[in-house]
Amino acid sequence: MTGARGSHWLAAFAVHGMLLVGVAFALYPVLWVASLAFSGTATPEPRVLPWPEEPTLRHLTEVVGATADDGGETIWIFGRQLLNSLVVGTATAIVGVLIAIPTAYALARFEFLGKRSGMGVLLATQMFPAVASAIPLYLILEASGLLNTRTGLVLCYASTAVPFAIFQLRAAFEAIPVDLEEAAMVDGATRLGAFVRVVLPIARPAIAVTSLFAFMSAYNEFILAATLLDDSKMFTLPVMLQRFVGEYDARWEAFAAGALVVSLPVMGLFYVAQRHLVAGLASGGVKG
Repeated sequence: MTGARGSHWLAAFAVHGMLLVGVAFALYPVLWVASLAFSGTATPEPRVLPWPEEPTLRHLTEVVGATADDGGETIWIFGRQLLNSLVVGTATAIVGVLIAIPTAYALARFEFLGKRSGMGVLLATQMFPAVASAIPLYLILEASGLLNTRTGLVLCYASTAVPFAIFQLRAAFEAIPVDLEEAAMVDGATRLGAFVRVVLPIARPAIAVTSLFAFMSAYNEFILAATLLDDSKMFTLPVMLQRFVGEYDARWEAFAAGALVVSLPVMGLFYVAQRHLVAGLASGGVKG
């Protein structure tokens, strides 16, 4: 009994040790970014333990508190760009999930002509990087008058978010037993009523996780935003961060401070939605 108990504690110690090493490995670059953001020296010296040299909040206040004159009116640059990122990310998640939910449900529950080929086309769209579509999207938005607008950016992001959301939600719907819907319809519910009252509540974790990933992909995207936006009023936060890295010089302290601030909304969303993450990812990964 003593030997078994000792083996149990040894195994637990080894597992926790490996987890701590993994966490340290993941957090080490983040600590360097934080050290650079709060250091008062221009070029902090390399060292094993990242710690701010001459700690200061100057870089953080410079990024967050920056203002500009807009036709005689003083505007808060960071606030406007944060609003742009939140609006674009939220709209992308809403549009992508609203389109993907009925499509994924139809693919999961019904058999129809072109189902397999349609899934193949959706899968093929995920193989092309965003930079490959930058020029065609630019020409399309320019012809439609949506260039340099949040609406055009949302449509571009939604075109890539929809296929991912369809695959994720299709697997989640397939994991829900058909018997539950049939029982609801036996009790008098229509197909739509069973879908709204039975399927959607069960699939809520998967929908939450899919929405979160769609928001993150739009919130953090840089290439298309830098290509399709030319007006500083429309810039998103990733484009703002790029402005600190010039062709001949780079303000890495301000860049690091901005990177920390930009990550806060995403961290907050993860904290709020953490109870849905495991359930949503598991339900979306049962079949595919």
